[in-house]
Amino acid sequence: MSESPFGGMFGDIFNVLGQQGPDAWFETAKQLALSVARGDDGDPNPDPSARQKLEEVAPLVARHVDTILSVVTNANVTTTNRTGLTMAALDQWRPLMAPAIAAASPATLDDTLSGEQAMAQIAATLGPLFTGFQMGSVAGHFSQRAWSLAVLPLPRLNDQRLIVVNNVAAFADAWSLSPEMVDVYALAQEFTASVILSQPGTGDALRALLLDAIRDAMAVQGDLMGRLQSMINPEDLASLMGNPEQLLDGLEIPEETPATRAINAAASVLSAVFDAVARWVTEQMLGPSPQLVEAVRRHRLSDARGEDAAAALFGISTQGEHHDAAAAFVAELQSQYSLSVFSALLRVDGLPSASELDNPHDWYERVTNSPLA
Repeated sequence: MSESPFGGMFGDIFNVLGQQGPDAWFETAKQLALSVARGDDGDPNPDPSARQKLEEVAPLVARHVDTILSVVTNANVTTTNRTGLTMAALDQWRPLMAPAIAAASPATLDDTLSGEQAMAQIAATLGPLFTGFQMGSVAGHFSQRAWSLAVLPLPRLNDQRLIVVNNVAAFADAWSLSPEMVDVYALAQEFTASVILSQPGTGDALRALLLDAIRDAMAVQGDLMGRLQSMINPEDLASLMGNPEQLLDGLEIPEETPATRAINAAASVLSAVFDAVARWVTEQMLGPSPQLVEAVRRHRLSDARGEDAAAALFGISTQGEHHDAAAAFVAELQSQYSLSVFSALLRVDGLPSASELDNPHDWYERVTNSPLA
């Protein structure tokens, strides 16, 4: 009788995965993400009246954002639910995660391998699948609170704008805020993000930073091969297959490296700019909104596991001193030059470096005197 470690469940898993093709990891991500996003309430569609109010104010918000950034964009916005945002996130994140997906070679069963060698061969095939589990769980949890993709300043494939109306309404209700005011803030934030992050030059600059940061993040939190190879017992692997989210238990912000410092400087300033524009537009349209500003700040500090995990997937930290530095960076330049100075972020050389984060005028001098200005 053969003593092959590929017998039973291992053999079944190995054979199935070998037939699924190179996109199996993404299909796994989608299935898990949608299951999480739909939640206990089934993810209802937006309330028609709330959707209509948001869509009606969108053109005016768009004009304000266009004035600040010296651009002309359309005012189209798509109101959606958690499922819609989850699918959009997966589509936008897929090309960013692709470099982190191990290219598993087609494998065949080999009865001559030892137990550890056999497990290593299975792990090489399972690695991309479990990366899909990570990405899917993160995307599903991300959409549970996020208003839009603006929560994460990642390069975009297009300038589509989506707003999760139910999440915006839930935030307004939880903090006893005017729904109209929160609508304007959410729209201004997303319009600003979509304009900046869909620019080819800005996108290319961000992708270059992300490539190194994701590698560092995967080295810390994505050592899936090692974790899988340590699970020699079929019972352990069966438990993992039944509850893949336990792989997220160790999802952590990576240690600081030059790559993570660079992406955190750029990402934190982008987020601070999105917020500064949203505050300014809201105030121009509806008056001062200190309660809203404070609510947004507290919202990010409370129960933000979904947003934090999504950021960590790309080597980005949503908490820390660099966010305070970014807020000060934006506030100082806004007070001296107005928000229009941040139209420089539309260029390939517009992102601030880690050293410029604490020296906003160095960034201003560089981008002002750039040949691309």
